Amino acid sequence: MAFTPSKDQKRRDREQKKLDKRLAKEEAKLAKQAAQQVAEEEAAEAARIAAMTDEEREEAEFAAELAAEEAAAKEE
Repeated sequence: MAFTPSKDQKRRDREQKKLDKRLAKEEAKLAKQAAQQVAEEEAAEAARIAAMTDEEREEAEFAAELAAEEAAAKEE
């Protein structure tokens, strides 16, 4: 004899499927928003760097290198 799910089980399955679909949609929306925010931040940083003069850019690069060296020294 074949097993057939009850009407209640079918209803629960449909509701669970709807819930899973909604959660996946919300998760995709949040991921898209996070990616967009990162892209905006990168664009703002690129614009800030483009607006710097050569001397300011060299100073910023030197400061970043110095900070990286200090971080590497602390790890050791």
